Amino acid sequence: MPELTVTLPGPAPGPAAKPLSSYKPFWAKRYGPAPFLPTTRAEMDALGWDSCDIVIVSGDAYVDHPSFGMAVIGRMLENQGFRVGIIAQPDWLSAEPFKALGKPNLFWGVTAGNMDSMINRYTADRKLRSDDAYTPGGNGGQRPDRAATVYSQRCREAFPGVPVVLGGIEGSLRRIAHYDYWSDKVRRSVLMDSKADLLLYGNAERAIIEVAHRLAEREGIEQITDVRGTAFIRRRNDPTAQGWFELDSTEVDRPGRIDQHINPYMGMAQAAAEQGQSCALEDAGAFDPVKDAVGKGVQVQPIRLDIRASVKDKVMVSAQAASAAQTQTTGSADGHAHAHAHGDEADELEAPAADTRSRPDARTGKIVMPPRERTVIRLPAYEALKDDPVLYAHANRVLHLETNPGNARALVQRHGEGPGARDVWINPPPIPLTTPEMDLVFDLPYARAPHPSYGDAVIPAWDMIRFSINIMRGCFGGCTFCSITEHEGRIIQSRSEASVLREIETIRDKVKGFTGVISDLGGPTANMYRIGCKSPVIEAACRKPSCVYPDICPNLNTDHAPLIRMYRRARALPGIKKILIGSGLRYDLAVRSPEYIKELVTHHVGGYLKIAPEHTEQGPLSKMMKPGMGAYDRFKELFEKYSAEAGKKQYLIPYFIAAHPGTTDEDMMNLAIWLKRNGFKADQVQTFYPSPMATATAMYHSGMNPLKGISRTASADGRKGERVDIVKGEKRRRLHKAFLRYHDPNNWPLLREALMAMGRRDLIGNGPNHLIPTYQPVTDGTYESARRKNSTQAGTKTSVVTVGRVQRNEGPDASPTRRGGKVTEHDPRDLPKVSARRPRPGQMLTQHTGLPPRAGTGSKPRSGKKPR
Repeated sequence: MPELTVTLPGPAPGPAAKPLSSYKPFWAKRYGPAPFLPTTRAEMDALGWDSCDIVIVSGDAYVDHPSFGMAVIGRMLENQGFRVGIIAQPDWLSAEPFKALGKPNLFWGVTAGNMDSMINRYTADRKLRSDDAYTPGGNGGQRPDRAATVYSQRCREAFPGVPVVLGGIEGSLRRIAHYDYWSDKVRRSVLMDSKADLLLYGNAERAIIEVAHRLAEREGIEQITDVRGTAFIRRRNDPTAQGWFELDSTEVDRPGRIDQHINPYMGMAQAAAEQGQSCALEDAGAFDPVKDAVGKGVQVQPIRLDIRASVKDKVMVSAQAASAAQTQTTGSADGHAHAHAHGDEADELEAPAADTRSRPDARTGKIVMPPRERTVIRLPAYEALKDDPVLYAHANRVLHLETNPGNARALVQRHGEGPGARDVWINPPPIPLTTPEMDLVFDLPYARAPHPSYGDAVIPAWDMIRFSINIMRGCFGGCTFCSITEHEGRIIQSRSEASVLREIETIRDKVKGFTGVISDLGGPTANMYRIGCKSPVIEAACRKPSCVYPDICPNLNTDHAPLIRMYRRARALPGIKKILIGSGLRYDLAVRSPEYIKELVTHHVGGYLKIAPEHTEQGPLSKMMKPGMGAYDRFKELFEKYSAEAGKKQYLIPYFIAAHPGTTDEDMMNLAIWLKRNGFKADQVQTFYPSPMATATAMYHSGMNPLKGISRTASADGRKGERVDIVKGEKRRRLHKAFLRYHDPNNWPLLREALMAMGRRDLIGNGPNHLIPTYQPVTDGTYESARRKNSTQAGTKTSVVTVGRVQRNEGPDASPTRRGGKVTEHDPRDLPKVSARRPRPGQMLTQHTGLPPRAGTGSKPRSGKKPR
């Protein structure tokens, strides 16, 4: 049996990237920055431009602010010397609006906008939304369904031959064959439908700058196949694909007779122990930043693991590459590569870059793998997985294992059959931006306002974020229902403290309407600023989907000191009255730093703090990769303790998800009981929304758990082929949502029916400990959604200014509640307790059917008042 040797990586664990500031500017740099990127010919003329080098088409209104993708990409390209124009929310019914700025000299940049166009347009119940937060006036219908595809096709019609470069979150989440919730089927890669020349996924500053400069140097778009963070289409037998070492993903994780795959939470020592061996590296402390025995000169023996024949990876190279490799190789001409049983790719030896075949070393017989930068994993073809949910779950699993920029390999997926077949090729993810590069992105000369052509029209998304500041990108939480990881990655990219303070001062001095309150200082997660792996070596080799599940990784730095220091300096700036934290908080991280919680609660909470436990039951939490309620309880205890010490009455607003894969009816019932017991009556209810490419969406479509091994038959130990309870069908989804809004009388008939079917009649009654009452008031059946109603009572003042007035009983908005002659503050949980009051005549039903009261059994409602 050949021996597999593991060597500790050198000082440069990950691939390097060219700095954003190191490119030679394009000649048009002489024009300088524009007040706003032009949207009309008249604006181009005012700038002295005869043409645009790049035209960006977006489904959002043009707001020149770093929270809007088109503005970031446009200003970055402008910084590189290119002339960039914007066509925002064009009429897509013809190609004429796409000709407004003339023919782009280099390429079209196309994005559906900050949101996926389908999620923006439809609710989780597939109902049409009437509003659009990224449109002036909030009016819906200003962008087409699948906007990325429609815009790309119109750009081709407007000026044939101009390259189309697709970006944004819609393109990112559709870069491979993906389950489409709205059509309930697996769709092809968006590249196939849009006919774009190149797709940029993730935060695309690195990729877009390199592509722009190479196109400016007259390199053909079809030759740009080596940029990280890009995807493109290759024809069969394309000569540019020669020399690649190809692994068939199904040989690693074969549906049916499953081979043992990577366990993201299994250490190397555990994997070796399963085979009766030991990991000398881990035993010696090579991966322990505290022990680090290897760095102290400890002699380490190689790992010996059983390499099973069933996990051989096929090598598919051209005849020319194979013959060339044979002339250089002494010993075996075997055209197969082996991966050790638990699939931990960090344990492979890499061959010299010139050799593209795996082979045993002639002297030692050890397996030598080809370099990762010349390795591509072939996913199941679109035609194979579109009607095979098990294969789909497998492909999703493999894709998520190849998302770490430090060790990810390229992916390829065939679309079509016969001579017309094409390969969608996906390069590894982009290298994260450094702190100086993040500063460069956010320090660009943004106007920080909507384009003047919108006049006084309110753009809701801008209105919400104009006084907020993004301090970081990325999230290592790995929540399976979230798309942040697939788009921005797991490695946190943080700005410098100085850059953040400069932006606060800019808002204070230049943004119209600023009152001294910064509405948010956060990002995807408020408290992940400058948090990451303690060791770059471990980070580059890690393949875990989450750094905080099932528990916080011991290699994760959880120090909140840099964030605390920034909070203190920010609120000390002249003219700053208050800095709130509006982004979601990772409370299981926060409890590791009580000092941070004290700082947050004392100075940065405006009465309410939103956090997202998502559920209370272990079944759905394990499918979400979220912590249990123990972490929530610890955070709540500290939150209330420090609020009391600060002399403030403040409240946690928890968010929960209904109908997530892996959630049973009993799980939702238990969640409703928890809500009732803790006095929460939530109006902000979120039903699971299967966004493309998310792991939870793969569960929804396949009924399997991609977090575990994929197999067509479940194993006895539950480690492979785990089936997931999927909440499908309108009635069951409504039921799960109804449990979250157990206090809404409109939901009581449905809940009574479900509780009786579940054998829980004990929860139906008129006492304080019952979940729902036996009586049914006359209701109109309406429900005001969370998008239009806050989680507090109607009319409650929640802004910093008005809440302060109410608490002091000052001003026209003062409306305190009086109990026993004393003024009390508003408690968001203090809603009418309908279950404790006795029904009026006419409100009692003889059966739990939800029908209106029978004729002649009760009085009519009093005139001018709604029925209670």
